[in-house]
Amino acid sequence: MFRPLALHLPAHGRGRALPPALRRLLRQPPGSWDLPELPDWGGPLLPTGRVAELQAHCAALLGAERCWFGVNGASGLLQAALLALAAPGQRVLLPRSLHRSLLHGCLLGNLRPVLYDLPFDPATGLWLPPTAEHLGARISAAQREGPLAGVVLVAPTYEGMAADLPALVAQAHAAGLPVLVDGAHGRGEPVAAGADLTVLSLQKSAAGLAQSAALLARGPRLAAAAIERSLLWLQTSSPSALLLQSSALAIEQLVSPAGLRRRQAAEAVGRRLARRCRALALPLVPNQDPLRLVLHTAGLGIHGLDADAWLLQRGVIAELPTPGTLTFCLGMGPPLGVVRRLPQVLLALRRALGGAPLPPFCPPPLPPLAEPERPLALAWRDPVEEIPLAAAAGRIAAEALCPYPPGIPLLIPGERIDAARAAWLAREGSRWPGQIADTVKVLAAS
Repeated sequence: MFRPLALHLPAHGRGRALPPALRRLLRQPPGSWDLPELPDWGGPLLPTGRVAELQAHCAALLGAERCWFGVNGASGLLQAALLALAAPGQRVLLPRSLHRSLLHGCLLGNLRPVLYDLPFDPATGLWLPPTAEHLGARISAAQREGPLAGVVLVAPTYEGMAADLPALVAQAHAAGLPVLVDGAHGRGEPVAAGADLTVLSLQKSAAGLAQSAALLARGPRLAAAAIERSLLWLQTSSPSALLLQSSALAIEQLVSPAGLRRRQAAEAVGRRLARRCRALALPLVPNQDPLRLVLHTAGLGIHGLDADAWLLQRGVIAELPTPGTLTFCLGMGPPLGVVRRLPQVLLALRRALGGAPLPPFCPPPLPPLAEPERPLALAWRDPVEEIPLAAAAGRIAAEALCPYPPGIPLLIPGERIDAARAAWLAREGSRWPGQIADTVKVLAAS
């Protein structure tokens, strides 16, 4: 029987790295912390009470002007932020690496998504962060087609790749556009870079409980009243007191001396692990987060999903497989013995499944900019038919097609399926088992 090696989110490591105050809270009689918005406790949108004080405190800790806690994850806060950024019918520039929650936010707000492409690494099959020049060119091209309400960035990536946020934000601001950063996998870096809105997932890069998150605002481009109105539309009227407290304690730990020491210790483990893997010729994907170890499975001749399945059978639980990589999250409390155990298992994986490196990945033939022909809200509701993928060229997609985890769309509802993308899907189907089907849903008579 294998002793599990949990290398997945939440980042508190199954409780090892929870803030001490949160651990004490969880030891209290079950349910004693399950409170409504009592006057002395308050809630995220109430001007007085303990929650309001904690939000103001956390905003100051992270260098923001305002902070709102969320209890339905970064997903819910991204949607609220997007609705604060743009009014119905307005166009928003979004990266192809957007999380599906942002696409759902466009649907809820009747916004017009304009998707921009990203650099692609054929060795790993991963999207890369854009350069400032890349983003600037896409902003200019999109504005030539009509006004934009704002720009969305994703930084860092799921695999821990950082972007030059100050330069990216400066490009957008120079074009007169506010910036929303999906910083779910970061620690608040976009605030210092000048982002107008930043969303943090406090279970991904801090030691919060799952679903705890925070929305940070800074600068004059967006009114706090507009943000709170959007939060009112999308956040529950009965927020979990436990998750609100988790949000506050996770942020406090993130910047406290004790929390910084804990993170430094965890990062030291991550660096030792990476050095050990490289010494054993286990190929890693370079990134900027020592707590995200990304194995280049394609370099070992192994499909990432096959590697993930093999490791799961041996008690090693990774966070994110793709055809060319496998990401392990060490979190704030890395498992004991991970520097010794994980490389041993990865060597066994190489012996069992390894071979010649996989051929380079072919990037999806995405246009630099794409805007759905059919409004998103209509395309997601129109009558549909399911047809063979081979016959899909020229038809309008009726659903998001997301072969790339964790939900990044190659096609969104309302986009016309061009011949190049249809051919890519047919050709790449074997590399995306269970994620690229032989059929596709399109609008009826489109």
